[in-house]
Amino acid sequence: MRAKIRNQVLFIHQDDVPPYKKQGSMVRNSYFWALKSIADRAGFYKDWEFDETVWIALARMLMSFTESGYLGYRETTLEFHPEHMIPSELKTVATWSEPQAEE
Repeated sequence: MRAKIRNQVLFIHQDDVPPYKKQGSMVRNSYFWALKSIADRAGFYKDWEFDETVWIALARMLMSFTESGYLGYRETTLEFHPEHMIPSELKTVATWSEPQAEE
């Protein structure tokens, strides 16, 4: 999930947050509600925001869903731009994104 931090707030790109589907997988829908429950803002068509106070809980939750094996690695890992620092609270569930190849 593409992520960035501004003013001690973690933003997860709106296209990368898990969608809720009425007839969808129970695990995916549980993942959606778990993320939404600790987000400060999780509006439609907007990046989801997580204040620094929940980063440890977010990391534990992402690790739990990663270890379950029901979701893909890219669905439960935060990807930061290579030039940005990854906070220590999120290092276990984060990586740097691949630099985009120039055209």
